[in-house]
Amino acid sequence: MAASHGEVFKQLGRGIERETLRYHEQGKLASTPHAKGLGSPLTNKWITTDYSESLLEFITPVSHDIPTIISQLNDIHHFSQSKMGQEKLWPLSMPCFVESDDSIQLAQYGTSNSGQMKTLYRKGLKHRYGSLMQIISGVHFNFSFPEALWDNLFGEQSEQERQQSKSDAYFGLIRNYYRFGWLIPYFFGASPALCSSFVAGRESSLPFEKIGETLYLPKATSLRLSDLGYTNDAQSSLKIGFNSIEQYLEGLNKAIRTPSEEFAKIGVKVDGDYRQLNSNVLQIENELYAPIRPKRVAERGEKPSEALERGGVEYIEVRSLDVNPFSPIGISEQQIRFLDLFLTWSLLTKSDSMDNCELECWRENWNKVILEGRTPGLELQIGCQGERLSLQKWAHRVFDELEQIAAVMDAQQGGEEYAKTCFALRQCIDNPEQTISGQLLELTKELGGLGKVGCQLGEEYYSQRMSHQYQAYSEKLMEEEATRSIEAQREIEQSDQMTFDEFLEDYFSYLK
Repeated sequence: MAASHGEVFKQLGRGIERETLRYHEQGKLASTPHAKGLGSPLTNKWITTDYSESLLEFITPVSHDIPTIISQLNDIHHFSQSKMGQEKLWPLSMPCFVESDDSIQLAQYGTSNSGQMKTLYRKGLKHRYGSLMQIISGVHFNFSFPEALWDNLFGEQSEQERQQSKSDAYFGLIRNYYRFGWLIPYFFGASPALCSSFVAGRESSLPFEKIGETLYLPKATSLRLSDLGYTNDAQSSLKIGFNSIEQYLEGLNKAIRTPSEEFAKIGVKVDGDYRQLNSNVLQIENELYAPIRPKRVAERGEKPSEALERGGVEYIEVRSLDVNPFSPIGISEQQIRFLDLFLTWSLLTKSDSMDNCELECWRENWNKVILEGRTPGLELQIGCQGERLSLQKWAHRVFDELEQIAAVMDAQQGGEEYAKTCFALRQCIDNPEQTISGQLLELTKELGGLGKVGCQLGEEYYSQRMSHQYQAYSEKLMEEEATRSIEAQREIEQSDQMTFDEFLEDYFSYLK
């Protein structure tokens, strides 16, 4: 794309969701309730909880400027830390020391029907997969292109034509992400090791080595993305396709409506007590585990798939980023710039349709990179024809093209930051130990275990946060949001007209 095409790369939309566990002395998971000073996790727009009461999630609004989004995240971390007493934020993706599955408290959202449903959904996840898997932390990156880019690509179009063109283009991006997205765990995977308490009582055929209470694979990048981590074997048979928005929605809607024999054994309501929302393969759409998702902001009362069907794809959510342990906010500016480049390249690069054979091929490539990605000369498969290429050769080919996009982005935004990002990451292609997973494993060996790494970095970041000065927000603004969120929760609870049974019956009426 020539630089003459305006300043489209100044208008990229970015939003970040960062998950992190609260912990106390010696790296033990906190069992205290969500701090009242943070407001309501049901309605606070910046600070909520994910699966567990101790698993915080920090959310930024959409921003078109990288320094702004970094400042917002820093401010949210600072405000949250100031309300948590001596508890700290765990700086790693894999959990700190956890006594047992039952010691993990499910997130609570109050007495409203919608709040109770959120907790029940998590209860269902616990019965289905266990709680340990659910408290693995990650960073989600929401990304969109501006209308100016679509104008350049497609010219004048009717509203309906534009909606279809954008959805087709985003699904092309998604297919290329599946083909080449293993670059993300290669460069940014940060979970080559885990605490032995995480796998206590679980069978694994992985050839782990040991440092104290830490288990690790010498060349792994992201155990979080492996079968041990945040993936779901039960969903591997779903075969949800990405060739069009119609194919995707058809597969998703089928999964929501398909009964599961395994989950039916759990029961839905037993002796008056709910155990899960329903016994289908997916309780709700959010249960679909995927490294990337097509998204649209839903209107009030609208489900994610209904929003996509109504208005097409508005943005994509990248879900395969581990928490960066070397950043106090879990993600760095370099990572954001790489994602800008890689996602733009994935959109602009030819993207043929993908059959089940190729889907299996990318799964195999990702799994290789996840478990042994830092092995020099590791070979990956190209499509289903049996052709193979080393990770290094394939990565260099991609970077040859990323550098062309970096030149345009730098020309539009000023400076050389995108070119510098390409240069720095290229060094990691031929020097795997310079990747985040390589550096983290080296530090783990040096300090004698992952728990010691987490505690040392957690202490360091705690001090930084406590001395942080607001940049994007202010203490007054964040206090006001906390207060507003508590009042908003109260209003939702007071406005409920149905019993919880009636609410669930109404919510899932579309399945009948």
